Amino acid sequence: MNTAAIRSNRRKLLILAALALICAAGYLLVNTDPANARLFAYSMKIRAPKLAAMAVTAVSIGGASIVFQSVINNTIVTPCLLGMNALYTLIHTAVVFFLGSASVVATNANLAFGVDVVLMGIAATVLYSWIFRMTRHNVLYVLLVGTVLTSFFGSIQTTLTRVMDPNEYDSLLSSLVASFSNINSEILLFSVLLLAGVAFALRRELALLDVLTLGKDQAINLGVDYDRCIRRLLLGVALCIAVATAMVGPISFLGLIIANLSRQLLRTYRHTQLIAGSALFGMAVLVGGQLIVEHVYSYAVPVSVFITVGGGLYFLYLLLARKKV
Repeated sequence: MNTAAIRSNRRKLLILAALALICAAGYLLVNTDPANARLFAYSMKIRAPKLAAMAVTAVSIGGASIVFQSVINNTIVTPCLLGMNALYTLIHTAVVFFLGSASVVATNANLAFGVDVVLMGIAATVLYSWIFRMTRHNVLYVLLVGTVLTSFFGSIQTTLTRVMDPNEYDSLLSSLVASFSNINSEILLFSVLLLAGVAFALRRELALLDVLTLGKDQAINLGVDYDRCIRRLLLGVALCIAVATAMVGPISFLGLIIANLSRQLLRTYRHTQLIAGSALFGMAVLVGGQLIVEHVYSYAVPVSVFITVGGGLYFLYLLLARKKV
């Protein structure tokens, strides 16, 4: 990649960062009165944790989606298409079903978050590592298996909810829809620390992503322990998706949207730029969407609905555009 293209991408990233900051400032300041110190402080107390949660979600899903696409060597596949959201829904439902909504695991937000992250991280890592190994990273087979797993997890979750006590189901339902309301600040801090730990533990593998995208044979010839890197990166992806999903709920297609927008805008194979662009796009989409939800639709429709509908249409566009090439 020549110097002019690198500089062009840096300018694009700066513009994206400015857009994300404008959205963040608009979310924090719209319909507030800075002249009234107490009212302004109260508004910030409510909005700042939500903004931080959206930032953490954008970084975790944006980064995980780019890494996942590079690992599987396909740009229209994201973790949600392989059933990770359905896996979270099943795990969360099973915890409430077997332990009850009044159990310490369900009532303690920090413990519930930890249980969701650990169970989903272990299950996703073991399951999807086995799928990739058995299918030899064949995209068609992976997508087919992912579709079957999504239906399988959904069927079990539906069965559990049908035989569940109605009161238990009412307490469960709110956590199965993505929401940025009532964010627990302690969970937020734990999420940031966990993501920082994942990034630090995988710093070597992340630095090798540009090499891994050349293919298995080329990467091995360049001295890369390919299988070990893939396993560790898949674990990191599973943990990042688990953190975002356990914190705000499943947001289908967000990763597909922001990862592909980043690739189309930057047109580079440098993963540092792609991940940064994906995270910034995610910030703009989430904050802008939440701003519209709160001040235009008055919380009548959650932001996840708009993302799912838009993401589904964008996914069809990507399929049709690829078919024409």
